[in-house]
Amino acid sequence: MKKLGFIGAGNMGEALIRGLLEKKVFKATEIIAADPEPKRRQKLARTLGIETTTKNPEVIVNAPAIVVAVKPQIIDTVLEDAKRALEQTSQAQAGRSVSARSSAKSKPKAGRLFISIAAGITLNHLEGQLGSLARVVRVMPNAPAMVGRGMAAVVRGARASTADEALTLKIFGAVGEAVAIKDEAALDGVTALSGSGPAYVYLFAKALADAAASEGIEPRLALKMTLQTLLGAVAMMRESGLGPDELIRMVASPGGTTEAALSAFSQQGFTTVVAGAVRAAAARSRELGRIR
Repeated sequence: MKKLGFIGAGNMGEALIRGLLEKKVFKATEIIAADPEPKRRQKLARTLGIETTTKNPEVIVNAPAIVVAVKPQIIDTVLEDAKRALEQTSQAQAGRSVSARSSAKSKPKAGRLFISIAAGITLNHLEGQLGSLARVVRVMPNAPAMVGRGMAAVVRGARASTADEALTLKIFGAVGEAVAIKDEAALDGVTALSGSGPAYVYLFAKALADAAASEGIEPRLALKMTLQTLLGAVAMMRESGLGPDELIRMVASPGGTTEAALSAFSQQGFTTVVAGAVRAAAARSRELGRIR
């Protein structure tokens, strides 16, 4: 038996596996991953040393916890296969228990833990498709997990335990930070904030660098300076212990250049635009959840 399986080993799956190995949460021999792409399987086996397969049921049979890292468009097919594999495994275990005349206490514990990162696929849908033999945790990660700087929110389903939640937090903590939330409805806000948020930062960075270039700074240098400015600002927010308003006051001297820039932001409704964008993303997340 492995300790952890992956159904889908694309960019996010690979990032998680790599992080888990680098942080020594699991050994390569304890992980199995299924993916339909031969080149990806070969890469994972060669560079990370894990076992790979083309067959999702093989992962389910061999691992008590499975990360489902596939696109929402194909997840129902994956869940149907998973349910069949769970039922077959349960029947086989029950048969072995009966033949050995096992007591009720020694019967194998039913179920597998499924950790889904499919956007918009609700706990209710996942649990309904997988049935009573599965425990489910849903996670909203984000792209910076691919460079070890991710932010993930975790919410457990009705049958999942606090231990399941702790394991999930440990898995996603290997590629950044992870937090547990109690209300699944809050995942729409999480999606709008940390899920989609990196794109907002990229857009702001591009606008900032482009504007600096228009003021005479060479474009590549403008982008380099923009990135370092953002890194420095984040570091100050993390390390100074000061809130955003205090830090703004620290930089914005009365009558100075920063105050002039902030005034321009205010006149153009910057905070209103940001709030509108987050609301739009959250609304779309809720809509995608209802579609199913």
